[in-house]
Parts: sequence; structure tokens; C-alpha cells
Amino acid sequence: MKKVALITALFAFSFIHAQQAFSGKGDQKFSVGVNLQNGGNAIQLASDFGLGENLSYGFVGSYILGFDRLNGASKPAFKDRFDAKVRINANLGSVLQIDEKLDVYPGLSLGLKNFGGHVGMRYLFTNGFGLFSEAGFPIAKYENKDRGYYNLNNQFTFSIGAVFNM
Repeated sequence: MKKVALITALFAFSFIHAQQAFSGKGDQKFSVGVNLQNGGNAIQLASDFGLGENLSYGFVGSYILGFDRLNGASKPAFKDRFDAKVRINANLGSVLQIDEKLDVYPGLSLGLKNFGGHVGMRYLFTNGFGLFSEAGFPIAKYENKDRGYYNLNNQFTFSIGAVFNM
């Protein structure tokens, strides 16, 4: 019973003393999650760095671990499974005057496979830990080929995972 009471107290304390989801210039976040998409699921790593009150830039990389094998094709090569992007976000939590523990961020990304957009949100439970979810979509593909595994990283994606302050 003492353990349950202690865990409950720590959990409640973490909600009371939560950090802002985005604190502006100098803010640094790292996230790890799962990227869900048609044809395969990936692990995603990302970082974001605050440039100003409502602007950040970052990097995101994903590697498809599980995939649906195409009929008659060999398994996808590393280049078909891996994607990396540079991105910029408009962090709108303070603009929308929502809970300071919640940040909503639309943005654009320039990657190895396409130019795309994304919209996401993160919620920080404590000073250093929270959850995020994000939806990404291609705006312009670099090539118009629809063969093989080219579209593994050229489609709508949904990501969910943990976010940490650095």
C-alpha cells in the first residue's frame, strides 16, 4: 500500500510541476517513437531546437523495420528503408493560448525522398518527459516512379512516441 501511495504522489507531483512544452529560443527536445504507415512500420528519431519565441528547426530520421514484401520483389535495400529530413516548425502553443504543457506545431520538411509537411503535438508531463504524436505527408516527390519500394518513405505517416528535454 505504501508503494501505491508513493507512486500516486510522484505522479501527481509530476503533473503539478510540469514544464512548458516549448519555451522558445534555446529550447531543445529529443523524441523517439514509432512511425506507422502503409507497407511498413519504422522507428523514428527526431530533435528540435528553438530559434525564437515560436519557431524551431530540427532533424528527423526513420528506418523501416517491418515491411510488407512486394510480390516478386526482393526485400527493400537500406536506401529504401531509411529517410532523413531537415525541418522547421511553427510552435503555436503560446499563440493559441492553450495549456503551457501542450504544444501544437505545423511545419515543413526537406528530406532525402521528398519535400513535405507535418503537423504534430507534444504534451510534457514533467520537466523532462512527455508524449508526442505527429502526422506527415509528402507535398512533392523527387521522382515520379511508383515501382518497387520507392513509396515506403513517400506517403502519409503517423508517428507517436516519447519526447525528452535535452
